[in-house]
Amino acid sequence: MQIYVAGNVLRSGDGSIKHPFKTIQEAANIATPGDTVFVAPGIYREHVRPMNSGTEDKRITYVSTARGEAVITGAEELTGWEAFENLYRVRIPDSFFGSFNPYAEAVSGDWCWMKNSPAHLGELYLDGKSMYEVQDIPSCMHPEKSKKSWDPEFSVYTWFTARENGETIIYANFQGKDPNRENVELSVRKACFFPEKSGINYITVSGFCIRQAATQWAPPTAYQEGMIGPNWAKGWIIEDCDIYESKCSGISLGKYYQRGSNNKWTTTFVKDGTQTQRDAVCQAVNEGWSKETVGSHIVRRCDIHDCGQTGIVGHMGGAFSIIEDNHIHHINNKHDLAGAEIGGIKLHAAIDTIIRRNHIDHCTRGIWLDWEAQGTRVSQNFLHDNVPPKGTLIDNGLSLGEDIFVEVSHGPTLIDHNLMLSDIAGRISTQGIAFVHNLIAGSFSYVGQGCDNGGKKFASDRYTPYHLPHSTKIAGFMTILHGDARFYNNIFVQKTVRQDLVDFCVENRTDTMDRNNFICGTVPYNSFPSPSEYFKGFDGLNVEEHCPRDVYYDRLPVYFGGNAYFNGARCCTGETAHVDNDHKISFYMDENEGRYTLHTNLYEFLPRNFTIPVNTQLLGLAFEPEQRFENPDGSEISFDTDYFGRKRGRYPVAGPFEECGSDRFTVQTPGFGSFLVNNAPKGRIEEKGDNKSDVGFEEADEVYEEIRDEEPADSIFAEELKQASAPNFTIDEDDFEKKDLVSEVNANILLTGCDNVGVKFPFEDELFIVSDMFVKGNEVWLYDSINEKLVELDCEYGIYRNLKKWSVGAMQSIDVSDDPNCEGFVRTAGTLLCILSKSLAHDPADTCATIQDKVNAGIEPKGIKMRFTPRYLKFIRNKKFISLEDVIYRMSKGAMDIVTERLEHL
Repeated sequence: MQIYVAGNVLRSGDGSIKHPFKTIQEAANIATPGDTVFVAPGIYREHVRPMNSGTEDKRITYVSTARGEAVITGAEELTGWEAFENLYRVRIPDSFFGSFNPYAEAVSGDWCWMKNSPAHLGELYLDGKSMYEVQDIPSCMHPEKSKKSWDPEFSVYTWFTARENGETIIYANFQGKDPNRENVELSVRKACFFPEKSGINYITVSGFCIRQAATQWAPPTAYQEGMIGPNWAKGWIIEDCDIYESKCSGISLGKYYQRGSNNKWTTTFVKDGTQTQRDAVCQAVNEGWSKETVGSHIVRRCDIHDCGQTGIVGHMGGAFSIIEDNHIHHINNKHDLAGAEIGGIKLHAAIDTIIRRNHIDHCTRGIWLDWEAQGTRVSQNFLHDNVPPKGTLIDNGLSLGEDIFVEVSHGPTLIDHNLMLSDIAGRISTQGIAFVHNLIAGSFSYVGQGCDNGGKKFASDRYTPYHLPHSTKIAGFMTILHGDARFYNNIFVQKTVRQDLVDFCVENRTDTMDRNNFICGTVPYNSFPSPSEYFKGFDGLNVEEHCPRDVYYDRLPVYFGGNAYFNGARCCTGETAHVDNDHKISFYMDENEGRYTLHTNLYEFLPRNFTIPVNTQLLGLAFEPEQRFENPDGSEISFDTDYFGRKRGRYPVAGPFEECGSDRFTVQTPGFGSFLVNNAPKGRIEEKGDNKSDVGFEEADEVYEEIRDEEPADSIFAEELKQASAPNFTIDEDDFEKKDLVSEVNANILLTGCDNVGVKFPFEDELFIVSDMFVKGNEVWLYDSINEKLVELDCEYGIYRNLKKWSVGAMQSIDVSDDPNCEGFVRTAGTLLCILSKSLAHDPADTCATIQDKVNAGIEPKGIKMRFTPRYLKFIRNKKFISLEDVIYRMSKGAMDIVTERLEHL
């Protein structure tokens, strides 16, 4: 059954397409297995509480008919402001809030460090962005830029709240703006889409904007709230959603409410938090936590950002899940919340959870896997800038940040094919871990440290559980010995060390190799034994002669192979690796409208054939659980594809990329993986129509067809549903062979007069006489008017093709007869085409070197340098690659003429 919701109807109907419900909750009250709830664009100010479960083969699906345009918000509009000196003030009767007043409750919970600067659960929003709460009216009147905030300019937009005579009073500094004319909201609800009871299974939430809820701090020892989440259930899918501005957590895959154990540490103070957490895990197992009842969720293609504590949080409830293709960014940037549960993703007990292909940036911490990261795999993620910006006040060690933090887990934890580019790549207070085929630019911190509870007089080691393989059943408890780590086929590139980060560590006396160092590489493992050194200690062991048995509590061995180190990155003593201290590796990231390109000369100096293929057998067993590094279903892993999914060779290339004949890699593009509302505000709900294995969309084509069949012409959904379909992303390769296919080329620059200066070269057994050359970016189209030929050439990648039928035009033109530099560019492109087609009679390398020197003599005075090889043609300016088109604009001497005609060969 299809149920319809439209918030702009005058009064609620029966949920039919002609008479839709007015609220989503009305649909949630009646939705049963197999139903789909279609929600029209609009703002829905409600907390949706699904009442019924779907089933594995008949899910209950909630769909926004226009992706990102059905908004579920925990906030209400706030009007009626009155001037109060240089502030504005509004009075709200406490009865307005009902049973939950977020301005009367503080952020609190285990591991929440807010004693000196308490914050309320509520937020005040200006144009959708949360302002900064302060502690008194003078601070609100005369705010100073926050030194801790990653957005200090906005931190002067402040608010303060007080309660008196049954009213909540809010004072706010809008920096001269009139709140009665602006979009001002305040959060009033705990969540946006979150069941009230546990066990509501197999729900899909697709395409919504979910924002602005007054969520509570979510530690592993408490009921974990989020703006959206399953509340201790199984089989949810949250996809294609824009999720932002939660006070604490955006998505919760977390823990249920345990009677007698909720925040037990900070409410009774009798037992340490580690002990209460162990108790919580055991209680959950005793009360039915298992793979059959909880977890196995999917979070995919969501844009999760600007939340106070975490983008995604979960303890136990996120086990057996997949988190993929999301963009998680700007988490905990206000730094008005502090504690030990902060990160883009913060998961405890992420058993058999896969975190892959996510873009995680500008978070206080990228990914934090705490306790029981057993069978967890972190793969193909792009992590960067998860560190405080320069000039930011760092007020505690956990605010220093890193890409990945793995804490007090016994493994096996697998980290492979990631780009870890922040100043600290990993905080490794753990064991049973494997790093395979990563590109790492930051350091490893807290190796051998960070696994106790800080006891001064008595030992306070943290004993954490490990489980039977692929199960929640507890196999045992043990402290962390450290080591049991594997590093295979990684590339380490030392980046420039930021002095402000070093200064913070020196001031706090944590600037040691086993705490906060900034040396990229495996050097923190220098004091750890090799496998042979470790295991020989057990040869002929006589228990009676080895008391007090220290051998059982020594550091575990570390394994290495196929790693490469550049720019001063340092390998572990005794490690056999490729270490290059002779070449300077350039390494930077370029971002343009969501497209991230990694530029590097690394692969000019990276040797081949010094690695070996890595697989489950090579990695062996994690020591404590005695479990292999394997897939959740127990099958073996063979690392035979790279970051882009390309097949690896017999001797795989170190690092994440198998194709190494390039000096730039586009590692993230808009719309790849995560969905960005700003980039496609009118986009429809998308799903690969030919991929029937995707959970929850087995009958996608039939569902949409049924909707179109019953759609009335005057329906409020008519325009939306006309465009609702299951798009097919498959390319019909036969199209490339159609004889009637015309290549339409729209270039930006036309270089004319090439035949007047005699640009010609052998090409495919004929003489190619260049009449004109069209240019766009790094692509050129060489035109021979005598033979009526047009050849497309990608100078950057060295790829060409003949066009059979074409229509080509440009915006403006230059006559190369009057411009020697432009003439040189045409000759160079022609030579590259000649080389690629194997038509050049001379030595290609010598020819390229000669032309490169000649062209550079003309363009280097402008700060541009050409790099010309038999494989590609590129240009560099200020240590960055620029396009041929850009070079022409910078170097052309004459005026450009407008082009009004097109050349066609049909």
